Amino acid sequence: MKWSAVQEHIVRKMKTYRVAILGCRSRGTSAAKAYHAHPRTEIVALCDLVQERLDALGDIVNVSAHFTDLNEMIQQTAPDIVAIPTATEAHYPLCMRVLEHGVNIEVEKPLCIDLVQADEVLAKAKEKNARVAVHHQRRTSPSMQAVAKVLDAGKIGDLRYIYASGKGYYAGYGLMNIGTHVVNNMMRFGGRCRSVVAQATTGGRAITHDDVLPSPAGMGTVAGEYATATLQFDGNVTGTLLQHRFPKVDTDAYVMELYGTEGRLFWSELKGSWWLPTPHFVPDGTHDQWEALASIYPDHFDPDKGANADDYCFVDEYVKALDENREHESNGEEGRHVIEILMAIFESAIYGTRVELPQKNREHPLLKWRAEAGLGEIRDMPRDYGTWLSLEDERLYK
Repeated sequence: MKWSAVQEHIVRKMKTYRVAILGCRSRGTSAAKAYHAHPRTEIVALCDLVQERLDALGDIVNVSAHFTDLNEMIQQTAPDIVAIPTATEAHYPLCMRVLEHGVNIEVEKPLCIDLVQADEVLAKAKEKNARVAVHHQRRTSPSMQAVAKVLDAGKIGDLRYIYASGKGYYAGYGLMNIGTHVVNNMMRFGGRCRSVVAQATTGGRAITHDDVLPSPAGMGTVAGEYATATLQFDGNVTGTLLQHRFPKVDTDAYVMELYGTEGRLFWSELKGSWWLPTPHFVPDGTHDQWEALASIYPDHFDPDKGANADDYCFVDEYVKALDENREHESNGEEGRHVIEILMAIFESAIYGTRVELPQKNREHPLLKWRAEAGLGEIRDMPRDYGTWLSLEDERLYK
């Protein structure tokens, strides 16, 4: 969309936020493209331990200030935001190091691998008066904005129930991976989750202590091949979260449906969003006519600049939040609440009980469960999901 001369003048007068990218692999590249495309952000530095990655991303976003030490990068370039799109196990130490400088951060999901780490990151941010955003880009995506607009207009009446599903990963890993996005999406409309009840199985039976494993991709400690959780939100809103293992991962399964007293809304990561102006229907071709919703993009989004629209909208929300001296919609508190819900799913599944939130005990429930049984450290597993899954299949089914 072309801007008027007045719009361009207004934007030029606004602050341009300086951004540094800490980690230049695939997610770092996506984040950098979004910040590079936005008219209110400027990438001033890249940091990575591998020179080839620095050079490759530097060429894409035209940034020549390359660093291998984050402290040196921050001291020399004075960024307003440091993006941390790294492997999950690196989130905690890198967040703590960047926050020590009093710099705002955005960190790839999940915020951390457990609640102890998440609590310390948020405490450090508060101490240093810095803001934390967690990269749940779907929450502010164009298709999700369309859903929110219809809901806010009252077109489905009062929200009463939320259904959501992941992509079909092994459930424990799926929860810490795409499940973080799924839960965050549910939270946008359900608000705070007050309690969780969950069922989980591995190999067709209840989870045992031997089923507690290190997650692929360094995402902490997980358990469960299939998981189904009921989430109780405020205002009589309940939700069901499915993390079921499929024979093959299927992105079309990553959906959310909002049930209202007068209609429904449906959201898909890849396909968009729809509205149904009736709360109940049968698939008879007459009473099941879903209406496609037009996705809502910022006026200044230019698809030809190479940024993913969802990542761009996440950046746009950060710019607005800093302008208005408020938290990002996907802020650190929300990111921590996601982890509270995930840990509650694990806890409910292994102990067979309802878990009230927030938890008083912030230990990882799976490790606590094993320690109570007098068991030591869990065995090593590969980082690669495919290799990890092959070993797990051999353990369970061969």
